Amino acid sequence: MAGTAMDTWLASRAEVRIRRGLERTAEARPGLLDLASNDYLGLAADPRVIDAATAALLRHGAGARGSRVVCGTTEAHQDLENQLCLLAGQEAALVFSSGYTANLGVLTALGGPGTLVIHDAHVHASLLDGIRLSRSSTLEVAHHDVAAVAAALASRTQPRAVVVVESIYSVLGDAADLAAMAGLCARFDALLLVDEAHGIGVAGEGRGAVHAAGLAGVPHVSVTATLSKALGSQGGAVLGSALLREHLVNTARTFIFDTALAPAAAAAAARAAMIVRQEPGLALRVLANAAILAGRCGVPLAPGAVQSIPVGSASRAAGLAARLRSQGVAVGCFRPPSVPDGVSRLRLTARANLTAAELEAAAGTVAAALGLGLQGGQA
Repeated sequence: MAGTAMDTWLASRAEVRIRRGLERTAEARPGLLDLASNDYLGLAADPRVIDAATAALLRHGAGARGSRVVCGTTEAHQDLENQLCLLAGQEAALVFSSGYTANLGVLTALGGPGTLVIHDAHVHASLLDGIRLSRSSTLEVAHHDVAAVAAALASRTQPRAVVVVESIYSVLGDAADLAAMAGLCARFDALLLVDEAHGIGVAGEGRGAVHAAGLAGVPHVSVTATLSKALGSQGGAVLGSALLREHLVNTARTFIFDTALAPAAAAAAARAAMIVRQEPGLALRVLANAAILAGRCGVPLAPGAVQSIPVGSASRAAGLAARLRSQGVAVGCFRPPSVPDGVSRLRLTARANLTAAELEAAAGTVAAALGLGLQGGQA
């Protein structure tokens, strides 16, 4: 039986992806030494975190049963928001069902015809989608181009402006100059929105790069975060002023119209946030392990857990990642559309709970694969 026009188109798209080395899979890969996940502190399997989730599961059930503004808010959500404020040093927090929906929610709630959104070219897809949906005037600036941000703010005609950056960038692993960006936003009456997805739990002894820069609680600086990386759970949050939180509760569509985060996930993240605050050594172990990975693989040390190894083409990146999987090591493989053509890379993520033997074995396997698979010093 002949397929439909849509089937034909879908098949042609699959052929193009395969030819360009862009085919992805979503399959379980048990038994691999993990240099790919975002469980930076190893808290996803921490017994204290699991116990907190289990207690909430038994008390509240498997799901939240409704949106936060109907019947979905529980004590677990409120405790999580309190713990996030204590960790990040912020006045208020609002928890969403994911980091993606947190970014969509805050940007669409702050945007509109009277808002100019200026964003770094390397911000995450969730931020880009939020910006596009916000119906704001937008301007993309080159990565880390502080001068371009200053020029855009100085010449803007809109009454409001939001500057969007990541504290630690998810693919390159490099850090934004938060002090410079916050200074510009103060000078030109703009809001700095910092995505701390890869900062919370790692930077600033776990309290985030915004806190480390002395910007926690500053009125013109707000934060978004995910609970699915260093905090080992699920969900997302926006942190800032109480006024911002109240605005989001009433206007953020991904908060109002989405079923709330499952209470068990909220309780797990709350316990993880408490652990991070009370045990800053966890973050320090991540950074120490990151230094070992970077050194063994011959790349400059990035400031967070993510260590990025450029390998050129998408097909080369996919081939190296497959080779490493066959040798028992999982690494991130970043290709278009995650990165531009020609700058595909392997991404290694350090974790606090890697043993010395695991770290040595993994780093040695990656280093050997790079030496075999990369000609001409492309690593």
